[in-house]
Amino acid sequence: MEKETEQELIKKMIGFQKEEITSSIIYRKLAAKEKDIHNREILQRIAEDESRHYATLRGYTHQDVSPNRFEICFYVWLVRLLGVTFAVRRLELGEKETSGVYSQYPSMEHFAEMARDEQHHEEKLIEMIDEERLQYMGSVVLGLNDALVEFTGALAGFTLALNDTKLIALTGSITGIAAALSMASSEYLSTKSEKTYNKRPVKAAIYTGIAYIITVVALVGPFILLSSPVLALCIMLVMALLIIAFFNYYYAIARNESFKRRFTEMAVLSFSVAGISFLIGYLLKAVTGVGG
Repeated sequence: MEKETEQELIKKMIGFQKEEITSSIIYRKLAAKEKDIHNREILQRIAEDESRHYATLRGYTHQDVSPNRFEICFYVWLVRLLGVTFAVRRLELGEKETSGVYSQYPSMEHFAEMARDEQHHEEKLIEMIDEERLQYMGSVVLGLNDALVEFTGALAGFTLALNDTKLIALTGSITGIAAALSMASSEYLSTKSEKTYNKRPVKAAIYTGIAYIITVVALVGPFILLSSPVLALCIMLVMALLIIAFFNYYYAIARNESFKRRFTEMAVLSFSVAGISFLIGYLLKAVTGVGG
């Protein structure tokens, strides 16, 4: 790394200050929303460390820096929408980056100490996560995976076989609701037979059923709103891709797994089934003459 001028270093430190004071406020707000006492204490300690880092950096820059209000609001809403676990994991990614930056200045005693603090934060954050919604993540995965794979295929087949958006929407809705109830029942029996310590069969069934029905509504929607079966099919496939992307991004962050690998697997599987079903629908239409 090229030697920085004092002015460049001060400018960079001011940027670090903004990150530290912003992170401190975010962690305090997350702690205030956290019900688990152990988790809340960890978040509060991290917030105090971030405040201390800000004070240390101010000793170099001799300047006060305002926090990033937009980022604070973003994380507050993120907690409300996706839970503390997801928000903390997102912050953890920032901890890794900050630790890496501070470690680039080994000759500066305070920076080395702050790098160790950031690394410690990362380890603590990994240990502390225990949120109900993640306990039932497997049930949501089951509902989404099955709905996306089965339903994109079914709607693609109906598109060629029936060639009428209202009829496709009606048939798809009946099929989807029946499949959702079936999947929820199967998950209930599966969870009950496994006797998983921290999972309740009824809750697992509800998570699976809701995930399935939400997917059904999103995929059937284009056929209800549009009159062109082919256009509705194209929009449905885009909706499926967006659902896959959103869910796998959430899962990858919350579970610290590879987004690219999970997204690719699920997208290829869903679209492959949809393509095969589309061809089957075309062949059945040609053979039976149904759909005009």
